[in-house]
Amino acid sequence: MGDVLVVTDSACDLTEELAVGNSITVVPLTIRFGDEEFVDRQDLSPEDFWRRCKGVEKLPETAAPAPGAFRAAFEAAADAGAAGVLCLTISGGVSATYQSACTGAEELRARLPVEVIDTRTLTMGQGLLALDAAEAARGGASLEEVAARVRRSMERTRVYGVVDTLEHLQKGGRIGGAAALVGSLLSIKPVIQVKGGIVEQESRQRTRVRSLEYLAGKVKGDVPLDRLAVASGAAEDVGVLLSMLEDVEVSHPLITTDLGPVVGTHAGPGAIGVCYVTRPAVGEHQ
Repeated sequence: MGDVLVVTDSACDLTEELAVGNSITVVPLTIRFGDEEFVDRQDLSPEDFWRRCKGVEKLPETAAPAPGAFRAAFEAAADAGAAGVLCLTISGGVSATYQSACTGAEELRARLPVEVIDTRTLTMGQGLLALDAAEAARGGASLEEVAARVRRSMERTRVYGVVDTLEHLQKGGRIGGAAALVGSLLSIKPVIQVKGGIVEQESRQRTRVRSLEYLAGKVKGDVPLDRLAVASGAAEDVGVLLSMLEDVEVSHPLITTDLGPVVGTHAGPGAIGVCYVTRPAVGEHQ
């Protein structure tokens, strides 16, 4: 039998190079602009998505993959001789993707062991967990061992972001309307976080630069790190944040990526996210 294979969904924001290079299968969500429907990362790149978002009055919508899409990914793994599949999905608190993956797995479990984990996070928080799982699988870990590792890493995973406005999150039902109203009245720059599998407002900063400094401070306050990524939603000032993170102690190289359509639909243009996994404490399992 071969190694355990990792499957995830396109909300993870892994680049094609990272996914292919680590043998991670990415099942795409779909994006709808009015009557037009696009398969994430196949019909619509992040660059195309952000270009289409300019001047659009109605926000695009996202839809979870059908169970058949996950079943096809699991079948391909079985055909390739995989020992099992670990599927990591975007938080069930913001998407039906986890339920879809579970349904797809039930249809195939008689042929191949499949375990589905709701990562309770999104964007590169999810992506970093997938990379870590793939690394463990390459090292010969069993499905049970890789799944246990991911669950431990989930407890040390943090996702924070800066958005220009809470309007997109409020319209998409991802954050309360009162918070969006307060942000609008004060002209503040909100900092959001993923907590308990949902998106919440973490703090309010008076300026964009201050909000980026605050993000960098959150990262530096949790060092040493195991993994770190920065995802940008067509933000022209992402380099400012990257320069603030140059001296951060992290075991793996910092990853920069585009914030894709799935999360970008709700975060809006100019959003920047920092996603990281802290190192386990001394004596704690990785």
